[in-house]
Amino acid sequence: MKRKALSVLSIAALIFASAGISFAQNAAPAADAPAKPEEPKVVEKSLGDMWRAGGVTMYPLGFFAILATTLIIYNFIAIRKKKFLNPDGVKKVEAFVNQLQIKEALDYCEKNPSPITNIIGCGLARADERGVDTDAVTAAMEEASVEEFASPYVLINYLSVTASLAPMLGLYGTVSGMVKAFNTIAAEGAGSASKLADNIAEALITTAAGMIVGIPSMFFFFFFKNRYGAIISSTSRIIGDLVFTMKMALKYGPQDISEIEADIEGSPAEVVEQAAASEESENKSE
Repeated sequence: MKRKALSVLSIAALIFASAGISFAQNAAPAADAPAKPEEPKVVEKSLGDMWRAGGVTMYPLGFFAILATTLIIYNFIAIRKKKFLNPDGVKKVEAFVNQLQIKEALDYCEKNPSPITNIIGCGLARADERGVDTDAVTAAMEEASVEEFASPYVLINYLSVTASLAPMLGLYGTVSGMVKAFNTIAAEGAGSASKLADNIAEALITTAAGMIVGIPSMFFFFFFKNRYGAIISSTSRIIGDLVFTMKMALKYGPQDISEIEADIEGSPAEVVEQAAASEESENKSE
């Protein structure tokens, strides 16, 4: 019995010993394995951090951004076809000119100022009811139109200036940042990664800021330029129609266009021409 008990105990001791050895062997590699490095945390920069990283160049770029935004809003409000051409006022002036009421037309232009009425008023100021020189009237209107349309176009041109200067300032910031980066390498070697990153960030942020300001400024410059060109073209047409109406009224006398005005489509000058043609045909038939 004692021998059996001893044999059982020895077998159990061997089992526990082998289990302990295997556990120690399995645990040893785990203890010897190197710990996994922690992943670096990505620090997100705010807009203020990027502004400060851009350096001194960001201040003039901020000024140009405010200037461009102001000019875009102003031109959207100011450059409007109805405001410049005043179609209702042109119809009334055309009616006065058709009746050769030059003084009344001039008074209306003075009491209702707008770009187109100012131009027409300058032309009518050189007209005399006793002997109207249409060439002098046309020349006066052309001179007045150049002066009248020069001032608003200046504010459109400032968008072109902003679109040109903003990327140049961004390029200046790029050069400044890269010079600082090379100075850091020369002074401390390539091991100063933090300072190099700050210098390169300055270079890239100013470049991006210059493009962000310059690209919309260039787009809206051409947008308002084309809109303004269309307004000037319409003004030339209105002046030509008004002078033609005056010539027809001087040649055939004041025309009564009220009866055919609703039946014909086109400008008032075309209405006057149709009325004069109908009157001339009636005179020939008589």
